Amino acid sequence: MEAISVSKWCLLCAFLFLGLQLVHSSVSYDRKALIVNGQRRILFSGSIHYPRSTPEMWEDLIQKAKDGGLDAIDTYVFWNVHEPSPGNYNFEGRYDLVRFVKMIQKAGLYVHLRIGPYICAEWNFGGFPVWLKYVPGISFRTDNEPFKMAMQNFTQKIVQMMKNEELFESQGGPIIISQIENEYERESKAFGAAGKAYMNWAAKMAVKMDTGVPWVMCKEADAPDPVINTCNGFYCDYFFPNKPYKPTMWTEAWSGWFTDFGGPIHQRPVEDLAFAVARFVQKGGSFVNYYMYHGGTNFGRTAGGPFITTSYDYDAPIDEYGLIRQPKYSHLKELHKAVKLCEKALVSADPNVTSLGSYEKAYVFSSNTGDCAAFLSNYNFKSAARVTFNNKQYELPPWSISILPDCNNVVFNTAKVGAQMSRTQMLPTNAKLLSWETFNEDVSSVDDNSAITVPGLLEQLNVTRGSSDYLWYTTRVDVSSSEPFLHGGQSLTLTVESRGDALHVFVNGHLSGSMFGTRANRRFTFTGNIDLQAGMNKISLLSVALGLPNNGPHFETWNSGILGPVVLHGLDKGKRDLSVQKWSYKVGLKGEAMNILSPSGTTSVEWMKGSFALQRQQPLMWYKAYFDEPEGNEPLAFDMSSMGKGEIWINGQSIGRYWTTPANGNCSLCSYPGTFRPTKCQFGCGQPTQQWYHVPRSWLKPSQNLLVVFDEFGGDASRISLVKREVASVCAEVSEFHPGISNLHSESFKSTKALNKPKVHLRCESGQSISTIKFASFGTPLGTCGNFHQGTCHARTSYNVLKKMCIGQQSCSVTVSKMTFGADPCPTTLKKLSVEAVCAPTAKKSQPVRTV
Repeated sequence: MEAISVSKWCLLCAFLFLGLQLVHSSVSYDRKALIVNGQRRILFSGSIHYPRSTPEMWEDLIQKAKDGGLDAIDTYVFWNVHEPSPGNYNFEGRYDLVRFVKMIQKAGLYVHLRIGPYICAEWNFGGFPVWLKYVPGISFRTDNEPFKMAMQNFTQKIVQMMKNEELFESQGGPIIISQIENEYERESKAFGAAGKAYMNWAAKMAVKMDTGVPWVMCKEADAPDPVINTCNGFYCDYFFPNKPYKPTMWTEAWSGWFTDFGGPIHQRPVEDLAFAVARFVQKGGSFVNYYMYHGGTNFGRTAGGPFITTSYDYDAPIDEYGLIRQPKYSHLKELHKAVKLCEKALVSADPNVTSLGSYEKAYVFSSNTGDCAAFLSNYNFKSAARVTFNNKQYELPPWSISILPDCNNVVFNTAKVGAQMSRTQMLPTNAKLLSWETFNEDVSSVDDNSAITVPGLLEQLNVTRGSSDYLWYTTRVDVSSSEPFLHGGQSLTLTVESRGDALHVFVNGHLSGSMFGTRANRRFTFTGNIDLQAGMNKISLLSVALGLPNNGPHFETWNSGILGPVVLHGLDKGKRDLSVQKWSYKVGLKGEAMNILSPSGTTSVEWMKGSFALQRQQPLMWYKAYFDEPEGNEPLAFDMSSMGKGEIWINGQSIGRYWTTPANGNCSLCSYPGTFRPTKCQFGCGQPTQQWYHVPRSWLKPSQNLLVVFDEFGGDASRISLVKREVASVCAEVSEFHPGISNLHSESFKSTKALNKPKVHLRCESGQSISTIKFASFGTPLGTCGNFHQGTCHARTSYNVLKKMCIGQQSCSVTVSKMTFGADPCPTTLKKLSVEAVCAPTAKKSQPVRTV
């Protein structure tokens, strides 16, 4: 009994101590939620990474996030772009972190600042600067003094910047939480005691910086107090914090998945994402961050992995170009509204869980003040269910959750998507690419006086230090005139073992072959016949990186490039190992060294005008052209489907790597029910993994914009085109009300009558209005967005009603009921309204939303 009493006393002391630690902060927490200004909050957040868009895009992205029902914006802090060399910092342009945070504050949203500074994020080297690898005695992410010193210095730099600008919530700013480290649990186990010591040090170091807001560690089950451990994943309903007085937080709810060159496009159905979020909230979750809410673009050579595409779209609610993706955006917005209606009950009580069947449960939250909210779930992914709850019957689609903010009326079901849908398309612009000229990379000069020559093969990053994707390995081979292969004997074969990522083999200045690794297997062996002549021959191997590794224990020790052996087979004396002889090394391409990718450097080489037909198949070719900015304000992209592999620059700024390799995968039918994995919903098989490359309009001038393209194979540049991305049409499909199912579109939750009026909502992008109603039918329409057609039941007034209410408006709302359309076309049938509308630029400001 005495031992028990002491234990209880110690536990009480721990609670008191934690309370003392948090009392001075306007952001604290308890087991139910984060507490902001004295109020427990259910918070929805979305990841938007400032370097993956442009400052000109930030305000619009943030506003769309707010309009989508988010409370906060989440971003990593990208060490390698901010400190490209030790002690030299860059916070300009896309890297202006303070400006980004202040824009979020201006919009009235909170910030989760994920300092890391390790971030993973499919970002080059996991966010670490390359110079960090070469700090004497360093070992990444473990109990290593050189690493800890560098990490603390950068973390302190960022924290102090935020303090100086009074951006922590404790100072009146928007930052309510910060993160130290990132997904360390697997590495911690690999490092053993050193990993545990490092993790404890990182937490203590962060807390000592006295930001006045809580710190979190994601995917770190033993995060020490007062740091909160959080969950990342496709689902987090299984997750519980490591202490009973910490809130349940989901820092990465994966809205889709990243794409790698050679792989398919991954899409996550919004029905499943909404189901996962509702399932998390009904289990007590109080903070959800969508990773990503806007994925954006890996401009330049920032994509890590390697093999990650330049597009980081992630199937996010806001697409790579900043356009709203429907129905994902609006369906999640309705989910947020529904959960917010339940907030008082959710943060006040634990759920009472009742079984309603084999796969069905009710989670009921009842507060002392009379608030009641219920979540009715059906985990069966094959069959719908009819359940009885509070003496009332409810229909639950498979793999779905219904939300009842008053424990009576359903305002949202995760599987019933009544939100607007949209179809985007890429259309030609009026921009013409003019004055094409070419320059062929000079292979003959790769071992000139500027090259270094040493015995043996060197690791690629040790030589390039990340300054270029390209490294030349060159050696010479003297061939006797008596060699049998010169006189019709067996052919000569060269084998090259590479640690990644791509390789081009040149013999005496001519391309002999190429080979590529994959994200799953970077290592490969090139084997090919080569033509050598009597006398001295030059073998030049161009090793190409597609981004540096970004995760795994000791990823700083991973090797890349050509580490051998490199062997000639078929000589008179057998094989000859070339690995041990002298090799010359040259970093980068001649075009890079002469800066021909920028307006100031284009005159440093002799460009050639001539027929593309003669140059199309030549490897290592540079192309340049000029174009004027196209009309309008639609997002722009280059269609690179006629090219091979390389990099694109606009007015000296790198759009990123391109590669038109076809996507391999299993692009079968995709359905939302059942556990989601990236292999479940794949698209684009047989097509280029990435065809279009985002061109920010803010990078363009009114005229004479310089496009420079480098292609490793030599594609058909004459077919490169500048296209615009626009929403081809917007669609909506909503069923009329039937008992037990209602619809959440009202501004307030005041009466059942207000809820029992489902509505179709159509909305165009800012600066556009509805110009045409392509299809409208109240009845039993068939088909999908872009392919609707009338069913056997159709109200003749459908088109006229939609035209009257929506034409000329940026947005409109139409109630789905027989009264709206003047009559019931089929009284005994449950009807729905399907609409497809076209948006077009509007010359004047749209009128307020019309509702009928």
